Parts: sequence; structure tokens; C-alpha cells
Amino acid sequence: MGAVTDEQVELVRALIIGVPVGRVTTYGDVAAAAGLSSARIVGWVLRIDGSDLPWHRVLPASGRPASHLHTEQLERLRAEGVLAVDGKVDLRTLRHQF
Repeated sequence: MGAVTDEQVELVRALIIGVPVGRVTTYGDVAAAAGLSSARIVGWVLRIDGSDLPWHRVLPASGRPASHLHTEQLERLRAEGVLAVDGKVDLRTLRHQF
């Protein structure tokens, strides 16, 4: 990702930590709130430094988890009261606003 600063990584981490139980956000929402140029940076931060974060609350803009995370992510969300219909979370009603 090149020029991602430690401050940007910490801001992304703080934003994700701030998503409350029972709510979700998108990679793009986090990127916009952090002033980042790409939602992919948020995914990168989660991959390299997100194991201790509520990563399951961050979804693609489609509301559908990535296929390799689908089962675990939806199970974690369900445990927090976030239900998916046909594998998709309703962002209109469950999206956290930063």
C-alpha cells in the first residue's frame, strides 16, 4: 500500500473499534471517515493489523461478506444480533454513521 502512515493505520483501527455491536460499516465508509483515497487500504489494514478488531463489522458495499470470510463473518454478526437475508446484511438499516 506504499504511503500509509502509522497515524492512518491507527485512525482506521479507532474507527473500526468505534462501530457498535449490532451495527456494520463498509470498507468505503471507513476509508472516507479516515480521509483515505481507497477502501482497499482499509482491507489492507485489517489484514496486517486487525486480528484484535471487530473486523466482522466491516463489509463490502454490497453488504455481502467476501466468500472466504462469509460463514465466519455472518456467524459473528448473528451472535451480535445482525441478521443477514440470503447472505446479505441490510446496510440501509444497520449501517453505522461516522
